[in-house]
Amino acid sequence: MPGLTIGDDLPNLEVETTHGKMKLHDYVGDSYTILFSHPGDFTPVCTTELGMMAAYSSKFAERGVKLLGFSCDDVHSHKEWIKDIESYNNGHKVTYPIIADPKRELIKELNMVDPDETDSSGQKVPSRALHIVGPDKKIRLSFLYPASTGRNMDEVLRVIDSLQKASKHKIATPANWKPGEPVVISPSVSNEQAKEMFPQGYDTANLPSRKDYLRFTNALYIYIYIYIY
Repeated sequence: MPGLTIGDDLPNLEVETTHGKMKLHDYVGDSYTILFSHPGDFTPVCTTELGMMAAYSSKFAERGVKLLGFSCDDVHSHKEWIKDIESYNNGHKVTYPIIADPKRELIKELNMVDPDETDSSGQKVPSRALHIVGPDKKIRLSFLYPASTGRNMDEVLRVIDSLQKASKHKIATPANWKPGEPVVISPSVSNEQAKEMFPQGYDTANLPSRKDYLRFTNALYIYIYIYIY
């Protein structure tokens, strides 16, 4: 069975975490939430990743984004592991909860089982996945990484910015986009509508097809407009 992917509903499971029991939907609430899973505690790449999540936690908080870790060990193991994570990462505190799943039940219900990896006892472990869950409790974006490659937190921040801006306006972000750079106007917006929606104007790429679908507008103006009004 494939794992969670874009458009799927996040199952409203009750989970045990380092912050106590909670229902997933209650934790997400009206916020964006990053759910990131790891094969097990006291593993090298995962230790650096959870530490970097802690280091970036204020940046995610500025965007109204919650963090929720997941690893197939018990709560006591998680809490001992957190000591290593914080020590390695210059003391940045792990303030987000980490889900425990020692019986390997949740990974099955969440369809997050790694098809190839097993632990020392031969049991299946979670895939190294990162899901961005929207306030509607749906998966908005999903990354799946091999055990050998750590996540890039700047990229996670970038896609959060993209998702949040696109959800408020009929725009999308082009390749290699960074906050403040021009965005593209959705094809569903006619030129007449675009003139009303984007009074700052827009530029249309001159393409061999002569079609005017590639339209760029100043994203900075959009952000200022939101702030003022």
